Amino acid sequence: MNLVLQSAAMHLDNARIGNLGYAAALLTTAAYVPQLVRVLRLRSARDISLPTFMMFSVGVSLWLIYGLLTGSGPIVASNSVTLVLAVSIVVLKLRYDRNALEEIEP
Repeated sequence: MNLVLQSAAMHLDNARIGNLGYAAALLTTAAYVPQLVRVLRLRSARDISLPTFMMFSVGVSLWLIYGLLTGSGPIVASNSVTLVLAVSIVVLKLRYDRNALEEIEP
């Protein structure tokens, strides 16, 4: 499989590979917009898992740091926006769900 990817990469220039990264970044980041809109519209985050979104936010923060250290534009762009979306969902979860903190207590 790795040889197939290497062969395909040899036929693409850096601009096209970069565009592939930005397309992936756009789609994976935009996937969180409907969730945020739903929480805002319903004023409810009861169905959102606080531990999951907290872990996800930490992971996205680490990806952002990685992207900054490696100079990867698609990683920096997508994870900057994704971090804002994910943290917004965490904040709304804490705001709308009075029992949210019980989800992280052992």
